[in-house]
Amino acid sequence: MKLEIVTKSDQRDIQNEIILNIKELISYKNLEPGDKLPSERMLSEKIGVSRSSIRAAIQKLEFYGILVSKPQSGTFVADIGSVAMDGMLTDILKLEEPDFKSLVETRILLELKTVRLAALRRTDKDLEKLKFALDAYAEKARNGEDAVQEDLLFHLAIANASGNSTMNTFMLIITPEIITNFEKYHVCDSNQSLKGINEHEEIYKAIEEQNPQLAKEKMKIHFSTLYQYCYHSDKK
Repeated sequence: MKLEIVTKSDQRDIQNEIILNIKELISYKNLEPGDKLPSERMLSEKIGVSRSSIRAAIQKLEFYGILVSKPQSGTFVADIGSVAMDGMLTDILKLEEPDFKSLVETRILLELKTVRLAALRRTDKDLEKLKFALDAYAEKARNGEDAVQEDLLFHLAIANASGNSTMNTFMLIITPEIITNFEKYHVCDSNQSLKGINEHEEIYKAIEEQNPQLAKEKMKIHFSTLYQYCYHSDKK
């Protein structure tokens, strides 16, 4: 049995081929809003790719609202106008993997909003989760261990405390790529991790005191080093 190694780039090319085929089905009026998509098996045979690749492409289009799955019924084209549908599919095909700077900028924009909302909406249970993540980060940082994952768990707890499910979802989506890039570029050294303990504690206190403006200011300070690192590394 031959073992095939498929890179992320290959996977993206395969997904784009599938999406292009689905776009053509819709564009040439073979499929209209509300129509049922051909089965995974039929698409797999037509395009010449595996059913798992078909499934992954369908899930991607579901995420962007192009397709809608109905339990025990199948997958359907969303009720979107043809012009908007064509434009959205064209844009999806142009999407590229986000670079490190883009991830950092997106994360900062999101978190300056989520930390304010967390300060306004946090519950006692949210504070418990934040304190748990804060302590886990501090323990690893003081022991000189890699605390990237614990750091991000603290920030995810803030997103959860914001009470905004959409922002929370966005944070969950970009977190795996952030972890990969942090480890790849060795962003968090031991000195930065130790500095982060105090910064995390100040953010926590601002949320505990339900002071949204202070929470935002403390988050800005926390991100200043990361943004400078990202910006200067991009210029090199």
